[in-house]
Amino acid sequence: MKKPFAITLDVGSSLANKTGSWRTERPMYVDRLPPCNASCPSGENIQRWLFLAEEGDYEGAWREIMVNNPLPAIMGRVCYHPCEGGCNRAQLDHPVGIHAVERFLGDEAIRRGWRVEVGSPPTGKRVLIVGAGPSGLSCAYHLARMGHGVTILEAGPMAGGMMRFAIPKYRLPREIVDAEIQRIVEMGVEIRLNQKVTDLEATRREGGYDAVFLAVGAHIAKRAYLPAGDATKILDALSLLREAERGEQVLLGRRVLIYGGGNTALDAARSAKRLGAAETIVVYRRTRERMPAHDEEVREALDEGVMFRWLTTIKGEQGGSFQVEKMALDGEGRPQPTGEFDTIEADALVLALGQDVDLSFLGSVPGLAVEDGVVRVGRDMMTGCRGVFAGGDMVPAERTVTVAVGHGKKAARNIDAFLSDTTYTAPEKHELATFDRINTWYYADAPRTMQVTLERARRESTFEEVVQGLEESNALFEARRCLSCGNCFECDNCFGVCPDNAISKLGRHNRYGINYDYCKGCGLCAAECPCGAIRMEPEST
Repeated sequence: MKKPFAITLDVGSSLANKTGSWRTERPMYVDRLPPCNASCPSGENIQRWLFLAEEGDYEGAWREIMVNNPLPAIMGRVCYHPCEGGCNRAQLDHPVGIHAVERFLGDEAIRRGWRVEVGSPPTGKRVLIVGAGPSGLSCAYHLARMGHGVTILEAGPMAGGMMRFAIPKYRLPREIVDAEIQRIVEMGVEIRLNQKVTDLEATRREGGYDAVFLAVGAHIAKRAYLPAGDATKILDALSLLREAERGEQVLLGRRVLIYGGGNTALDAARSAKRLGAAETIVVYRRTRERMPAHDEEVREALDEGVMFRWLTTIKGEQGGSFQVEKMALDGEGRPQPTGEFDTIEADALVLALGQDVDLSFLGSVPGLAVEDGVVRVGRDMMTGCRGVFAGGDMVPAERTVTVAVGHGKKAARNIDAFLSDTTYTAPEKHELATFDRINTWYYADAPRTMQVTLERARRESTFEEVVQGLEESNALFEARRCLSCGNCFECDNCFGVCPDNAISKLGRHNRYGINYDYCKGCGLCAAECPCGAIRMEPEST
């Protein structure tokens, strides 16, 4: 966003009827921070690209996204859009469908073959990235744009990390993943597959890398001891999702229990139905309100016939009969055993109890500290070992694609500063554009555009994408629902209501100027600004 500004027009001292001496306050054009921007973990300037999209400049909007996020077609599908949770329009009717517009732009870029050029000259510096998941890909993209040489070592057979092996195809089609990764490769980033790093220090030394970014995903499923018979089919959710990704036959039986309450548990439950299970039952020890899975995932699972057993924990199994105990929440919301037991018949049990990161390759790294299974980093994303940075699942944070992409960008900026022996300083943020600053009477009622979903019969028998994208007309309409909170969009209100003709137009995208010789500080312009982009300040300032 542009910095706050005001322009005084010099119209000469000979003009009569000047009123500036009456003023006790003066209007100032400002740029406030939209709540969508403030809520985005990857730091997108959402309002800016929505503005470009609503003008029909789709490529310009996409390129604005790409300043911060190299995976818009992916993020438009799998991000849980906290930006929409902060959207001021939600207090008027419904939040803007930001993720749907971003998906439209990302898909449009793939369809039209838009590319990002590396504008910076080569620096001669080389950076090693361990892991080709969202955080590693994001970091590689930003470093490549800065002119650095980047090599990604990926232990798996395909790039994409948890996006490929933990998010099912019905949520994220693989051709979308492949297209966005290929764009990054075409920028000069080298991805070496089936290259598991076992000794980081040796790999760094032998490759002559100037810096390292650790971006290994949480691929190790947590286990729980459950007394069970030898013939019981028990597997973890990640193994189920990996086998489904590879097209392997997974024999689960007619009824499957899923033990856990996160998004991975719901992905496993919905995948199990697609793999042939007639019934899938999610067993969770708390209530739906306290479930860590996102609400939209729960709704989609319920739509597909997934069943839930709340306040229930599994104690053991014998001969296909699972013993479960009913739980009760105490005053602090923690589940406590009740001593009441029941049985559930099932053919298989899928454990979805969380994931850990394999940190075994870091044993010889000096100064690097590990706490609670993750790597400790500073505000600059650097570990205790100089020149070694980390992000994504490897550091303490929410484990989502969006957060990982944001970590990659932040790490790239700090790695770039490290390589040039400087310090990166993030720009100061503007004050928040709160709902009370918006004049909502200027905005017409405009119901949110709903995305079409695949019919249930096909959802239960195929891995086809469930949620469909917006058509161009709908995407354009949705972008135009944006209130442009806190930032001038040149509506001409201030120009039209000023009683002193003190405001002048400066041309498209240049906003307005104020002639303070004629402005008497009445405040009409600020009061009538739809988006709260004018502030009245005491004349002494």
